[in-house]
Amino acid sequence: MPRPIPPRRLARSLLSLFAGFVVVVVLSLGTDAAMHAAGIFPALGQVMNDSLFALALAYRNIYGIVGGYVTARLAPDRPLRHCILSGMIGLVITAFGAVVTWDQGPEFGPHWYSLALMATALPDAWAGARLFGKD
Repeated sequence: MPRPIPPRRLARSLLSLFAGFVVVVVLSLGTDAAMHAAGIFPALGQVMNDSLFALALAYRNIYGIVGGYVTARLAPDRPLRHCILSGMIGLVITAFGAVVTWDQGPEFGPHWYSLALMATALPDAWAGARLFGKD
């Protein structure tokens, strides 16, 4: 029978996962808004070309690594395990997003973009844990 997790450790684990998620979302949405405001991205609801989606994928990957680092840094123990869990959660969220928007129109992006977000969720989280450097 597994030992129960002390409430304080469980709270810190959940906080580390939540903080990493918030970092990724805030940085991603903030950069998206800045790109729209600067005129680099077209107005919301307008179709973007593939090169702009590639740019968005690039900074989302960087932010995914940063989020993994934050998760690892705040984890009470086993930072790599926390990051892998956060990457799995990211994979589920991006898969859900892909399913919901798959054939909703070109303003939701090309299919390769959704698939790339799914494919990079775990590696980004892992890289954040490696960047932190403790196991």
